[in-house]
Amino acid sequence: MTNKAKTYLVGGAVRDELLGYPFHEKDWVVTGSSVNEMLKQGFQQVGKDFPVFLHPKTKEEHALARTERKSSPGYHGFDVHADPCVTLEQDLSRRDLTINAIAKDEQDQLVDPYHGKHDIENKVLRHVSEAFAEDPVRILRVARFSARYHHLGFTIADETMQLMKDMVIAGEVKHLVAERVWQEMDRALSEQSPSVFIQVLRDVGALKVLIPEIDVLFGIPNPEQWHPEIDTGIHSLMVLEQASLLTQSPMVRFAALCHDLGKGLTSKQYWPKHRGHEETGVKVVKRLCERLKTPKEYRELACLGSRYHLHAHKVLELRPKTLLKLFEAFDLFRRPERFEHYLDICEADFRGRTGFEKLNYPQREYFEKIAASVVNVSNKSVDPSISGKEFGEAIRNLRLESIANTKKCINNTYLLIN
Repeated sequence: MTNKAKTYLVGGAVRDELLGYPFHEKDWVVTGSSVNEMLKQGFQQVGKDFPVFLHPKTKEEHALARTERKSSPGYHGFDVHADPCVTLEQDLSRRDLTINAIAKDEQDQLVDPYHGKHDIENKVLRHVSEAFAEDPVRILRVARFSARYHHLGFTIADETMQLMKDMVIAGEVKHLVAERVWQEMDRALSEQSPSVFIQVLRDVGALKVLIPEIDVLFGIPNPEQWHPEIDTGIHSLMVLEQASLLTQSPMVRFAALCHDLGKGLTSKQYWPKHRGHEETGVKVVKRLCERLKTPKEYRELACLGSRYHLHAHKVLELRPKTLLKLFEAFDLFRRPERFEHYLDICEADFRGRTGFEKLNYPQREYFEKIAASVVNVSNKSVDPSISGKEFGEAIRNLRLESIANTKKCINNTYLLIN
Protein backbone atom coordinates (compact mmCIF):
# COMPACT_ATOMS: atom_id res chain seq x y z
CA MET A 1 0.00 0.00 0.00
CA THR A 2 1.05 3.61 -0.50
CA ASN A 3 1.68 5.88 2.44
CA LYS A 4 -1.72 7.52 1.91
CA ALA A 5 -3.61 4.25 1.77
CA LYS A 6 -5.27 2.98 4.94
CA THR A 7 -7.00 -0.33 5.54
CA TYR A 8 -9.97 -0.82 7.87
CA LEU A 9 -11.82 -3.92 9.02
CA VAL A 10 -15.52 -3.25 8.45
CA GLY A 11 -19.02 -4.67 8.62
CA GLY A 12 -19.97 -8.03 10.05
CA ALA A 13 -16.63 -8.94 11.62
CA VAL A 14 -16.55 -5.74 13.68
CA ARG A 15 -20.24 -6.02 14.56
CA ASP A 16 -20.08 -9.64 15.66
CA GLU A 17 -16.83 -9.15 17.55
CA LEU A 18 -18.55 -6.47 19.61
CA LEU A 19 -21.50 -8.79 20.12
CA GLY A 20 -19.33 -11.76 21.06
CA TYR A 21 -21.04 -13.54 18.16
CA PRO A 22 -19.18 -16.07 15.97
CA PHE A 23 -18.00 -14.91 12.54
CA HIS A 24 -15.91 -16.51 9.82
CA GLU A 25 -15.28 -13.86 7.20
CA LYS A 26 -13.51 -10.53 7.28
CA ASP A 27 -14.17 -7.65 4.90
CA TRP A 28 -11.89 -4.66 4.50
CA VAL A 29 -12.19 -1.12 3.12
CA VAL A 30 -9.18 0.68 1.66
CA THR A 31 -9.04 4.48 1.54
CA GLY A 32 -6.52 6.65 -0.29
CA SER A 33 -5.82 4.07 -2.99
CA SER A 34 -6.82 3.29 -6.57
CA VAL A 35 -7.38 0.32 -8.84
CA ASN A 36 -3.90 0.60 -10.28
CA GLU A 37 -2.27 0.81 -6.85
CA MET A 38 -4.18 -2.26 -5.65
CA LEU A 39 -3.13 -4.25 -8.70
CA LYS A 40 0.51 -3.20 -8.22
CA GLN A 41 0.35 -4.60 -4.70
CA GLY A 42 -0.67 -8.00 -6.06
CA PHE A 43 -4.39 -7.82 -5.29
CA GLN A 44 -6.73 -9.66 -7.67
CA GLN A 45 -9.71 -7.64 -8.88
CA VAL A 46 -13.02 -9.53 -8.69
CA GLY A 47 -15.68 -6.82 -8.44
CA LYS A 48 -17.75 -6.16 -11.56
CA ASP A 49 -19.89 -3.23 -10.43
CA PHE A 50 -17.30 -1.62 -8.15
CA PRO A 51 -13.64 -2.21 -7.24
CA VAL A 52 -13.32 -5.28 -4.99
CA PHE A 53 -10.06 -7.19 -4.67
CA LEU A 54 -8.77 -10.39 -3.10
CA HIS A 55 -5.70 -10.09 -0.87
CA PRO A 56 -2.74 -11.88 -2.47
CA LYS A 57 -2.16 -14.04 0.65
CA THR A 58 -5.31 -14.18 2.79
CA LYS A 59 -7.77 -13.96 -0.14
CA GLU A 60 -9.98 -11.77 2.04
CA GLU A 61 -12.04 -9.16 0.21
CA HIS A 62 -10.72 -5.59 0.12
CA ALA A 63 -12.94 -2.91 -1.43
CA LEU A 64 -11.97 0.63 -2.31
CA ALA A 65 -13.94 3.19 -0.32
CA ARG A 66 -16.86 4.27 -2.48
CA THR A 67 -20.02 6.33 -2.67
CA GLU A 68 -23.27 5.49 -4.43
CA ARG A 69 -25.96 7.54 -6.11
CA LYS A 70 -29.44 6.30 -6.98
CA SER A 71 -30.01 6.45 -10.74
CA SER A 72 -32.99 4.17 -11.40
CA PRO A 73 -35.54 1.98 -9.52
CA GLY A 74 -34.57 -1.31 -7.90
CA TYR A 75 -31.37 -2.48 -6.27
CA HIS A 76 -29.27 -2.41 -9.45
CA GLY A 77 -29.98 1.25 -10.13
CA PHE A 78 -26.86 2.85 -8.63
CA ASP A 79 -23.92 4.82 -9.94
CA VAL A 80 -20.82 3.87 -7.96
CA HIS A 81 -17.89 6.22 -7.46
CA ALA A 82 -14.56 5.06 -5.99
CA ASP A 83 -11.33 7.07 -5.90
CA PRO A 84 -8.60 7.99 -3.37
CA CYS A 85 -10.60 11.03 -2.23
CA VAL A 86 -13.54 9.04 -0.84
CA THR A 87 -13.35 9.01 2.96
CA LEU A 88 -14.10 6.15 5.30
CA GLU A 89 -17.05 8.09 6.75
CA GLN A 90 -18.53 8.51 3.28
CA ASP A 91 -18.15 4.82 2.60
CA LEU A 92 -19.78 3.87 5.91
CA SER A 93 -22.66 6.28 5.29
CA ARG A 94 -23.96 4.16 2.39
CA ARG A 95 -24.34 1.05 4.58
CA ASP A 96 -27.73 -0.22 5.69
CA LEU A 97 -27.66 -0.38 9.50
CA THR A 98 -25.62 1.50 12.08
CA ILE A 99 -24.38 -1.78 13.53
CA ASN A 100 -22.90 -2.56 10.10
CA ALA A 101 -21.32 0.89 9.73
CA ILE A 102 -18.52 0.44 12.25
CA ALA A 103 -14.87 0.11 11.23
CA LYS A 104 -11.65 -0.79 13.02
CA ASP A 105 -8.34 0.76 12.00
CA GLU A 106 -4.89 -0.83 11.91
CA GLN A 107 -4.38 0.08 15.60
CA ASP A 108 -7.63 -1.72 16.55
CA GLN A 109 -9.37 1.59 17.26
CA LEU A 110 -13.06 1.79 16.40
CA VAL A 111 -14.30 4.31 13.86
CA ASP A 112 -18.01 4.69 14.58
CA PRO A 113 -19.44 7.90 13.07
CA TYR A 114 -23.05 6.65 13.13
CA HIS A 115 -23.12 5.32 16.71
CA GLY A 116 -23.43 1.65 15.82
CA LYS A 117 -21.75 0.55 19.06
CA HIS A 118 -24.44 2.41 21.02
CA ASP A 119 -27.15 0.59 19.05
CA ILE A 120 -25.43 -2.74 19.67
CA GLU A 121 -25.41 -2.04 23.39
CA ASN A 122 -29.12 -1.12 23.22
CA LYS A 123 -29.95 -4.01 20.87
CA VAL A 124 -31.45 -1.84 18.15
CA LEU A 125 -31.44 -2.30 14.38
CA ARG A 126 -31.47 1.24 12.96
CA HIS A 127 -30.84 2.54 9.43
CA VAL A 128 -27.83 4.79 8.89
CA SER A 129 -29.50 7.41 6.72
CA GLU A 130 -32.44 8.08 4.42
CA ALA A 131 -30.33 6.55 1.63
CA PHE A 132 -31.53 3.23 3.08
CA ALA A 133 -34.74 3.73 1.10
CA GLU A 134 -32.87 3.58 -2.20
CA ASP A 135 -32.19 -0.16 -2.00
CA PRO A 136 -35.13 -2.60 -1.44
CA VAL A 137 -32.73 -5.46 -0.63
CA ARG A 138 -32.21 -3.72 2.69
CA ILE A 139 -35.71 -4.67 3.77
CA LEU A 140 -34.74 -8.32 3.34
CA ARG A 141 -31.45 -7.76 5.14
CA VAL A 142 -33.09 -6.09 8.13
CA ALA A 143 -35.56 -8.97 8.34
CA ARG A 144 -32.65 -11.43 8.20
CA PHE A 145 -30.67 -9.62 10.88
CA SER A 146 -33.81 -9.65 13.02
CA ALA A 147 -33.93 -13.43 12.62
CA ARG A 148 -30.24 -13.71 13.51
CA TYR A 149 -30.26 -11.56 16.64
CA HIS A 150 -33.82 -11.97 17.91
CA HIS A 151 -32.69 -14.37 20.64
CA LEU A 152 -30.31 -11.67 21.90
CA GLY A 153 -33.21 -9.25 22.32
CA PHE A 154 -32.69 -7.07 19.24
CA THR A 155 -35.63 -5.06 17.91
CA ILE A 156 -36.06 -2.77 14.91
CA ALA A 157 -36.16 0.97 15.53
CA ASP A 158 -39.62 2.49 14.99
CA GLU A 159 -38.31 4.92 12.40
CA THR A 160 -36.66 2.10 10.46
CA MET A 161 -39.89 0.09 10.49
CA GLN A 162 -41.76 3.10 9.15
CA LEU A 163 -39.17 3.69 6.46
CA MET A 164 -39.48 0.09 5.27
CA LYS A 165 -43.28 0.39 5.18
CA ASP A 166 -42.94 3.54 3.10
CA MET A 167 -40.62 1.71 0.70
CA VAL A 168 -43.19 -1.03 0.22
CA ILE A 169 -45.93 1.51 -0.42
CA ALA A 170 -43.66 3.23 -2.95
CA GLY A 171 -43.37 -0.08 -4.84
CA GLU A 172 -39.63 -0.54 -4.34
CA VAL A 173 -39.87 -4.24 -3.44
CA LYS A 174 -41.52 -5.00 -6.79
CA HIS A 175 -38.13 -4.42 -8.39
CA LEU A 176 -36.47 -7.25 -6.45
CA VAL A 177 -35.52 -10.20 -8.62
CA ALA A 178 -36.44 -13.69 -7.47
CA GLU A 179 -32.86 -14.86 -7.09
CA ARG A 180 -32.05 -12.12 -4.59
CA VAL A 181 -35.23 -12.70 -2.60
CA TRP A 182 -34.40 -16.40 -2.37
CA GLN A 183 -30.77 -15.70 -1.47
CA GLU A 184 -31.80 -13.66 1.56
CA MET A 185 -34.61 -16.05 2.49
CA ASP A 186 -32.34 -19.08 2.33
CA ARG A 187 -29.80 -17.34 4.55
CA ALA A 188 -32.57 -16.33 6.97
CA LEU A 189 -33.75 -19.95 7.17
CA SER A 190 -30.32 -20.81 8.57
CA GLU A 191 -30.59 -18.25 11.36
CA GLN A 192 -31.63 -19.04 14.92
CA SER A 193 -35.14 -17.53 14.63
CA PRO A 194 -36.17 -17.77 10.95
CA SER A 195 -39.85 -17.19 11.69
CA VAL A 196 -38.90 -13.62 12.65
CA PHE A 197 -37.76 -13.03 9.06
CA ILE A 198 -41.26 -13.88 7.79
CA GLN A 199 -42.94 -11.84 10.53
CA VAL A 200 -40.90 -8.71 9.81
CA LEU A 201 -41.68 -8.92 6.09
CA ARG A 202 -45.34 -9.23 6.95
CA ASP A 203 -45.24 -6.34 9.44
CA VAL A 204 -43.91 -3.94 6.80
CA GLY A 205 -46.24 -5.21 4.06
CA ALA A 206 -43.52 -6.86 1.94
CA LEU A 207 -44.62 -10.48 2.44
CA LYS A 208 -47.78 -10.11 0.35
CA VAL A 209 -45.66 -8.76 -2.50
CA LEU A 210 -42.74 -11.18 -2.29
CA ILE A 211 -44.28 -14.40 -0.92
CA PRO A 212 -48.08 -14.05 -1.22
CA GLU A 213 -48.53 -17.83 -0.83
CA ILE A 214 -47.49 -17.48 2.81
CA ASP A 215 -49.03 -14.08 3.48
CA VAL A 216 -52.51 -15.29 2.45
CA LEU A 217 -52.49 -17.91 5.23
CA PHE A 218 -52.87 -15.26 7.92
CA GLY A 219 -56.52 -14.93 8.84
CA ILE A 220 -57.51 -18.37 7.52
CA PRO A 221 -58.93 -20.44 10.42
CA ASN A 222 -58.20 -24.03 11.41
CA PRO A 223 -60.50 -26.17 13.61
CA GLU A 224 -59.93 -24.94 17.17
CA GLN A 225 -60.18 -28.52 18.47
CA TRP A 226 -56.86 -29.37 16.81
CA HIS A 227 -55.41 -25.88 16.46
CA PRO A 228 -55.90 -23.73 19.58
CA GLU A 229 -53.96 -20.95 17.81
CA ILE A 230 -56.63 -21.17 15.03
CA ASP A 231 -54.89 -18.92 12.48
CA THR A 232 -53.11 -20.87 9.72
CA GLY A 233 -50.45 -18.21 9.27
CA ILE A 234 -49.62 -18.22 12.97
CA HIS A 235 -49.53 -22.02 12.91
CA SER A 236 -47.11 -21.95 9.96
CA LEU A 237 -44.72 -19.69 11.85
CA MET A 238 -45.00 -21.87 14.94
CA VAL A 239 -44.16 -24.92 12.83
CA LEU A 240 -41.13 -23.11 11.44
CA GLU A 241 -40.04 -22.31 15.01
CA GLN A 242 -40.35 -25.96 16.02
CA ALA A 243 -38.50 -27.11 12.91
CA SER A 244 -35.68 -24.77 13.89
CA LEU A 245 -35.39 -26.59 17.21
CA LEU A 246 -35.24 -29.97 15.46
CA THR A 247 -32.81 -29.27 12.64
CA GLN A 248 -30.27 -26.78 11.31
CA SER A 249 -31.23 -27.60 7.71
CA PRO A 250 -32.71 -24.59 5.85
CA MET A 251 -34.22 -27.07 3.37
CA VAL A 252 -36.24 -28.83 6.07
CA ARG A 253 -37.23 -25.52 7.63
CA PHE A 254 -38.47 -24.29 4.26
CA ALA A 255 -40.54 -27.43 3.76
CA ALA A 256 -42.00 -27.06 7.25
CA LEU A 257 -43.00 -23.47 6.50
CA CYS A 258 -44.71 -24.59 3.29
CA HIS A 259 -46.53 -27.67 4.55
CA ASP A 260 -49.98 -25.99 4.74
CA LEU A 261 -49.88 -23.74 1.67
CA GLY A 262 -52.88 -25.59 0.24
CA LYS A 263 -55.11 -24.07 2.91
CA GLY A 264 -54.66 -20.72 1.20
CA LEU A 265 -56.88 -22.00 -1.63
CA THR A 266 -59.70 -23.38 0.51
CA SER A 267 -63.01 -21.67 -0.28
CA LYS A 268 -64.39 -19.72 2.70
CA GLN A 269 -67.58 -21.77 2.65
CA TYR A 270 -65.58 -24.78 3.84
CA TRP A 271 -63.67 -23.05 6.64
CA PRO A 272 -62.34 -24.07 9.10
CA LYS A 273 -61.99 -27.48 7.43
CA HIS A 274 -59.47 -27.91 4.62
CA ARG A 275 -60.18 -31.21 2.93
CA GLY A 276 -57.60 -32.09 0.32
CA HIS A 277 -55.25 -29.26 1.24
CA GLU A 278 -52.30 -31.67 1.18
CA GLU A 279 -52.54 -32.32 -2.56
CA THR A 280 -53.65 -28.77 -3.36
CA GLY A 281 -50.60 -27.54 -1.51
CA VAL A 282 -48.27 -29.40 -3.86
CA LYS A 283 -49.38 -27.18 -6.73
CA VAL A 284 -48.83 -24.04 -4.66
CA VAL A 285 -45.39 -25.21 -3.53
CA LYS A 286 -44.34 -25.88 -7.11
CA ARG A 287 -45.51 -22.42 -8.20
CA LEU A 288 -43.70 -20.74 -5.32
CA CYS A 289 -40.47 -22.66 -5.89
CA GLU A 290 -40.54 -21.98 -9.61
CA ARG A 291 -40.94 -18.25 -9.04
CA LEU A 292 -38.25 -18.02 -6.36
CA LYS A 293 -35.99 -20.41 -8.29
CA THR A 294 -35.33 -22.57 -5.24
CA PRO A 295 -32.97 -25.56 -5.53
CA LYS A 296 -34.55 -28.75 -6.83
CA GLU A 297 -34.09 -30.63 -3.54
CA TYR A 298 -35.93 -27.87 -1.64
CA ARG A 299 -38.89 -28.14 -4.02
CA GLU A 300 -39.00 -31.93 -3.87
CA LEU A 301 -38.97 -32.10 -0.07
CA ALA A 302 -41.54 -29.30 0.30
CA CYS A 303 -43.87 -31.07 -2.15
CA LEU A 304 -43.53 -34.37 -0.30
CA GLY A 305 -44.05 -32.61 3.03
CA SER A 306 -47.25 -31.02 1.79
CA ARG A 307 -48.63 -34.23 0.28
CA TYR A 308 -47.84 -36.59 3.16
CA HIS A 309 -47.65 -34.58 6.40
CA LEU A 310 -50.97 -35.93 7.70
CA HIS A 311 -49.86 -39.52 7.08
CA ALA A 312 -47.42 -39.40 9.99
CA HIS A 313 -50.06 -38.12 12.39
CA LYS A 314 -52.36 -41.00 11.40
CA VAL A 315 -49.68 -43.65 11.05
CA LEU A 316 -51.51 -46.13 13.32
CA GLU A 317 -54.44 -46.13 10.91
CA LEU A 318 -52.46 -46.66 7.72
CA ARG A 319 -52.49 -49.98 5.91
CA PRO A 320 -49.22 -51.68 4.93
CA LYS A 321 -49.80 -50.82 1.24
CA THR A 322 -50.24 -47.15 2.09
CA LEU A 323 -47.10 -47.15 4.21
CA LEU A 324 -45.05 -48.85 1.52
CA LYS A 325 -46.31 -46.35 -1.06
CA LEU A 326 -45.11 -43.54 1.20
CA PHE A 327 -41.70 -45.15 1.67
CA GLU A 328 -41.37 -45.50 -2.09
CA ALA A 329 -42.39 -41.86 -2.62
CA PHE A 330 -39.57 -40.77 -0.32
CA ASP A 331 -37.14 -43.22 -1.96
CA LEU A 332 -36.45 -44.61 1.51
CA PHE A 333 -34.27 -47.43 0.25
CA ARG A 334 -31.74 -45.14 -1.47
CA ARG A 335 -32.25 -41.84 0.41
CA PRO A 336 -33.08 -42.66 4.05
CA GLU A 337 -32.05 -39.15 5.16
CA ARG A 338 -34.97 -37.65 3.24
CA PHE A 339 -37.41 -39.73 5.27
CA GLU A 340 -35.82 -38.38 8.46
CA HIS A 341 -36.32 -34.87 7.06
CA TYR A 342 -39.98 -35.73 6.54
CA LEU A 343 -40.33 -36.82 10.15
CA ASP A 344 -38.79 -33.52 11.27
CA ILE A 345 -41.49 -31.70 9.28
CA CYS A 346 -44.27 -33.79 10.78
CA GLU A 347 -43.00 -33.48 14.34
CA ALA A 348 -42.71 -29.71 13.87
CA ASP A 349 -46.28 -29.64 12.52
CA PHE A 350 -47.51 -31.52 15.58
CA ARG A 351 -45.71 -29.27 18.05
CA GLY A 352 -46.37 -26.05 16.18
CA ARG A 353 -49.65 -25.52 17.99
CA THR A 354 -50.53 -23.63 21.14
CA GLY A 355 -50.07 -25.97 24.11
CA PHE A 356 -48.40 -28.73 22.08
CA GLU A 357 -44.90 -27.27 21.97
CA LYS A 358 -43.32 -29.63 24.50
CA LEU A 359 -45.44 -32.75 24.02
CA ASN A 360 -43.97 -36.06 22.96
CA TYR A 361 -44.55 -37.23 19.39
CA PRO A 362 -44.62 -41.05 19.57
CA GLN A 363 -45.67 -41.39 15.94
CA ARG A 364 -42.07 -40.65 14.96
CA GLU A 365 -40.65 -43.63 16.81
CA TYR A 366 -43.46 -45.82 15.48
CA PHE A 367 -42.75 -44.72 11.90
CA GLU A 368 -38.99 -45.17 12.33
CA LYS A 369 -39.42 -48.74 13.54
CA ILE A 370 -41.58 -49.65 10.56
CA ALA A 371 -39.14 -47.97 8.17
CA ALA A 372 -36.22 -49.86 9.70
CA SER A 373 -38.01 -53.18 9.25
CA VAL A 374 -38.67 -52.43 5.58
CA VAL A 375 -35.10 -51.35 4.89
CA ASN A 376 -33.90 -54.68 6.27
CA VAL A 377 -35.71 -56.43 3.43
CA SER A 378 -33.06 -56.51 0.72
CA ASN A 379 -32.55 -58.27 -2.60
CA LYS A 380 -30.86 -61.06 -0.69
CA SER A 381 -34.17 -61.76 1.05
CA VAL A 382 -35.69 -62.98 -2.23
CA ASP A 383 -35.33 -66.49 -3.65
CA PRO A 384 -32.37 -66.21 -6.07
CA SER A 385 -34.21 -68.34 -8.61
CA ILE A 386 -36.78 -65.55 -9.13
CA SER A 387 -36.05 -62.80 -11.65
CA GLY A 388 -37.61 -60.03 -13.73
CA LYS A 389 -41.10 -58.81 -12.87
CA GLU A 390 -41.64 -61.65 -10.43
CA PHE A 391 -38.58 -60.54 -8.46
CA GLY A 392 -40.02 -57.05 -8.00
CA GLU A 393 -43.36 -58.47 -6.86
CA ALA A 394 -41.60 -60.84 -4.46
CA ILE A 395 -39.55 -58.15 -2.71
CA ARG A 396 -42.61 -55.90 -2.54
CA ASN A 397 -44.63 -58.70 -0.87
CA LEU A 398 -41.83 -59.31 1.61
CA ARG A 399 -41.79 -55.63 2.50
CA LEU A 400 -45.56 -55.58 2.96
CA GLU A 401 -45.28 -58.64 5.20
CA SER A 402 -42.52 -56.98 7.21
CA ILE A 403 -44.65 -53.86 7.71
CA ALA A 404 -47.64 -55.93 8.83
CA ASN A 405 -45.58 -57.96 11.29
CA THR A 406 -43.89 -54.87 12.73
CA LYS A 407 -47.23 -53.15 13.23
CA LYS A 408 -48.44 -56.15 15.23
CA CYS A 409 -45.34 -56.16 17.41
CA ILE A 410 -45.44 -52.47 18.28
CA ASN A 411 -47.37 -51.49 21.38
CA ASN A 412 -50.76 -50.12 20.30
CA THR A 413 -50.84 -47.50 23.02
CA TYR A 414 -49.26 -44.85 20.77
CA LEU A 415 -51.12 -41.56 20.63
CA LEU A 416 -53.43 -41.12 17.68
CA ILE A 417 -53.93 -37.69 16.14
CA ASN A 418 -57.08 -37.22 14.10
